[in-house]
Amino acid sequence: MLELEFSFTEKCWLWQGKGAWHFITVPKSYSEEIKFFTDNHFAKRRGWGAVRVTARIGNSEWQTSIFPSISLNAYILPLKQEIRKKEKIAADSAVQVQLNIRV
Repeated sequence: MLELEFSFTEKCWLWQGKGAWHFITVPKSYSEEIKFFTDNHFAKRRGWGAVRVTARIGNSEWQTSIFPSISLNAYILPLKQEIRKKEKIAADSAVQVQLNIRV
């Protein structure tokens, strides 16, 4: 089993569309590494090019997927309301994120 792990701090942002989806953008350098890793190790991708990850913010850890954003040229991590409430995250909050990817 191969594994990648990243830690970074980025701002939470609110998607300007239907619904109130909050996201954190994975830094471009990490996004490039994730794409290279998944492309070259035949990682199973889900719909829309999603990559399964284990995410950790504060005391919350969960299984989710990151999605490629063409406009940002990076992956984005959706934040469920449950996690935002538990970790007291609002739009424009700086958030420390740990991502783990296994193939």
